[in-house]
Amino acid sequence: MFKVIKVKSQDELNKEAFKVMRAEVKPGAVLGLATGSSPVGLYKEMIKDHKENGTSYADVTTFNLDEYVGLPRDHRESYWTFMHVNLFNHIDIKDENVHVPSGLGDVEANCKSYDEAALAAHVDIQLLGIGSDGHIGFSEPGTPFDEGTHIATLAESTRVDNYRFFKDLNEEVPTHAITMGPKTIMAAKKILMVANGKNKAAAIKGMLEGPITTDCPASILQKHPDVTVIIDEDAASELTKY
Repeated sequence: MFKVIKVKSQDELNKEAFKVMRAEVKPGAVLGLATGSSPVGLYKEMIKDHKENGTSYADVTTFNLDEYVGLPRDHRESYWTFMHVNLFNHIDIKDENVHVPSGLGDVEANCKSYDEAALAAHVDIQLLGIGSDGHIGFSEPGTPFDEGTHIATLAESTRVDNYRFFKDLNEEVPTHAITMGPKTIMAAKKILMVANGKNKAAAIKGMLEGPITTDCPASILQKHPDVTVIIDEDAASELTKY
């Protein structure tokens, strides 16, 4: 079931997303987190609240959606680094409570152990962005809905979207990632989706109003009982029912 909140600005989107996330931050909470440009503003709101109001993350556990295969954790563009730079270094979360998949070593074994840990943790709220092709995490179109954490081959459109982060390093965007699959994401008690921009409009329409199909991985969220979608007017521009 979807609750759709339309906003007029990025600042409003960040604040609305923070309200939903903040309601879940309590001792023992398990937060599913995401990377990319969409959640950065939300993380800034979480840091501000922590510093100004003393909201504590000392007894909160986090699980991230994904990580590039082959990047060491200290690489500038690893999602481990992203999360520490944009959130973890600025709040009182404990290192042992932070979980980001490892794209090094025996990656198949890493997938299995990460999936088991995430499912056993019973994620309270999973934060998601959405790709222009409807992917969630790095679960690209064609990913079976019963897929758990797995190694994904990144679609060319996804690699193009992420090229801006790597171009000044003179490095290729990785071709594979370890990612939670639809089954793992759907196990969360609540889902929070944030999206902005016209380049996301077709994906948002497919998710909310299209058929449930692996051609648009996010469409499986139609079967989840508690999904809040916060989008700006551009991302909502193709909707006819909301």
